[in-house]
Amino acid sequence: MKFEKIIKQFFAIVIIGIIGYITYIATKPVIPVLIQAGHEGRLSGNTGAENGLDREVEWNIIVADEIYRVLKTWGIESKRIPADTNFENAEIAVAIHFDSAKNICHSGASIGYPNKDSIDFANRWRELYSQYFPFGWHDDNFTNNLKYYYAYHWIRSKKFLVLELGELTCQEQLKWLKPRLKQIAHLIAYAIAKELGHDVQKPNL
Repeated sequence: MKFEKIIKQFFAIVIIGIIGYITYIATKPVIPVLIQAGHEGRLSGNTGAENGLDREVEWNIIVADEIYRVLKTWGIESKRIPADTNFENAEIAVAIHFDSAKNICHSGASIGYPNKDSIDFANRWRELYSQYFPFGWHDDNFTNNLKYYYAYHWIRSKKFLVLELGELTCQEQLKWLKPRLKQIAHLIAYAIAKELGHDVQKPNL
C-alpha cells in the first residue's frame, strides 16, 4: 500500500509539472522577431565550421548582431539569443549559419524550416538573396540538421528559417562573403521587416 501511495504521488507531481510547463509556454509573451547566432556560446561539441582564421560562429554573431541593430533602427522589436536557449515564443525566428563541406566548394546557400507556414517566407528569401549570391543553392531541408534543427523544440514560432548563407570552407565563397557580412545582415533584416508588413527601404548588397 505504501509503495502504491508513493507511485500515485509521483505521477501526481509529474502531471502537475506538465500542466505548469504548458501554462508557462502558453503565457510567455510573443516576441516579434527572434534572432539566433548559430553555435554562439558553445565551447565544445558542434562549435561550427572553420577555414583558417575564419570561424563560422564569429560570422554568425556579426550577422545576428547587425540584424538586431538594423531592426531596432526601424522600430521593430527583436531579441538576440545564443545557440542554446530557454523556451521562446516568436512571430518570426531566424537562425544564422554558414555551411561547410568535406568536398570543398560543393555546398552553398540553403534554407531549413519546420513547417508549411514557413515555405512562402523561405521562397521569398531565396528569391531575394539569389539576386546577389553568385553561387549555388541546395534544396530546402536537404540535411537532417536543417530539417530537424534542434532549436525547433525550444522556439515556437509562426515562421522559422534556418539560413545557411554560403560555404565557409570554399575559398571562392569566403572571399565573396567576408566583406559583405553586414550587408547580408541588412538584407535579412529587410526580408524580416517586409514579412511583418513594414515599409522599409531595400538595401544594396
